Amino acid sequence: MITEKRDSGIKSIIYRAGVMFVFIIAASGTGYFFRAVGLLETNIAIVYLLAVLLTARFTDGYVFGILASLLAAFLFNFLFVDPFFTLSVNAHRYITTFIIMTIAALVTSTLTTHAKQNAIKARGKEAGTKILYTLTKHLTDAEDIHDIAGIATNAISKMLNSHVGCLWFDPNGKSEQNFIQQVSPQQQIRRQIPDVDALLQRIEGLKTDYDIGPEFYDWPIYGRETLLGIIRVPKDDAKAMNESQIRMLHATIESTALAMDRFRATQQRIKFNEEITQERFRVNLLRSISHDLRTPLSGIIGTSEMLMNMTAKEDMRHSLVVGIHKDANWLHSLVENILSLTRLQDGKLVLNKQEEAAEEVIGAAIRHISRHYPEYEIAVHVPDELLLVPMDARLIRQVLINLLDNAVKHTTLQDEISVSVMKDAEQNYAVFSVCDSGEGIEASELPNIFQMFYTSRVKHSDAQPGIGLGLPICDAVVKAHGGSITARNRTDGPGAEFIFTLPLEVNDHEFI
Repeated sequence: MITEKRDSGIKSIIYRAGVMFVFIIAASGTGYFFRAVGLLETNIAIVYLLAVLLTARFTDGYVFGILASLLAAFLFNFLFVDPFFTLSVNAHRYITTFIIMTIAALVTSTLTTHAKQNAIKARGKEAGTKILYTLTKHLTDAEDIHDIAGIATNAISKMLNSHVGCLWFDPNGKSEQNFIQQVSPQQQIRRQIPDVDALLQRIEGLKTDYDIGPEFYDWPIYGRETLLGIIRVPKDDAKAMNESQIRMLHATIESTALAMDRFRATQQRIKFNEEITQERFRVNLLRSISHDLRTPLSGIIGTSEMLMNMTAKEDMRHSLVVGIHKDANWLHSLVENILSLTRLQDGKLVLNKQEEAAEEVIGAAIRHISRHYPEYEIAVHVPDELLLVPMDARLIRQVLINLLDNAVKHTTLQDEISVSVMKDAEQNYAVFSVCDSGEGIEASELPNIFQMFYTSRVKHSDAQPGIGLGLPICDAVVKAHGGSITARNRTDGPGAEFIFTLPLEVNDHEFI
């Protein structure tokens, strides 16, 4: 590649020098003809000016135009001013002629070259605009991120007359092990990257517009939030780029980044809409099933309570009825949780905050749990002074019931369950805590336990079944009150601890 460029540069210099000499020699020949027919030397000087003008027109840059100007003045003096074939001048009037001719030739050459360069720049801008228009049009029709990378690679390769490559990243920021490279106007190949991690480290620590690698100059493609890809230009071609090409490269990279960002946003929107549709279907199904189950469950609970009162505890049928009653209550609680969750998600549940005594709300929750689990003892720790907390008592009672029910399911009869509340005066919050003495929560599961339908992958010996709705309801209700809820393993012994906070400020009639 370097040898080809050097050979091409030498050929270009030879060509421009040849053009200059052809015009100057032609002007000299025309001058001899003019002198033979008796025309004045001023006509010959004009012919030399024409040769300078043509040289500037058909060569690149200022160098050969200036050389042609000096050579024309020299030859005019050498060939057509007496004494001939010398640089001496007998008539002083010719000195002025030489000076004016040289200045005129230089000015003419410079203006012609400048006009030519402006025309080249204008054509370059026009070509660049056309390239960007075509690129934008093709990017709009791209079907995926691979198409976008291929279209950008092809456009930049044509613009720079180079074998440009492109590496892209997935939405998680991971790159492909291969990148595409343009090897001909109609062909792209995949090349393996020797060390992707090293390339990414260089790009992440980049303090300039591009990174210089062993083979390529790498320009990052930045999106609104993350790195989307990398444009790779061979080193020799990158070094040869002019300012116009660099500007066009930046504009092309920006267009590519917009297309990649737009594609990702479209994919995320499609995925989000699909998730919403699935979630709506699931919620509607749960609501329908829950409503259908509520009535027969109420009948089963009532009938089982009646049968429990009608049979003696020594009767073996009594234990069967107790089991039916317990399972029916569990199903009824599950149905209520499902209905509460669907109302929360639909935004139909209204918060009516009133200042309530925290001790009374805790007591109501414990009484509810004790009716279903009379064999469990629950310790209560409340402050000596009355603690009034702005809350919707019905919803916070349900939060405490869910947390206590969860504690009972993971605790044996011999272990302790406790509920406490305290005032955090510094943060102006009421802090509620529910602790059990079970086997605790796996560290890997702590970030996920408030997700809907999430259940523990680890089956503890003391755990009872659940379907993962109680804790998400707690999370939604507490957040609707402006508080927060967290879970952790106890540091003072075995078991888990759930802590939620409620602000000690009244804000009536909030909507969830």
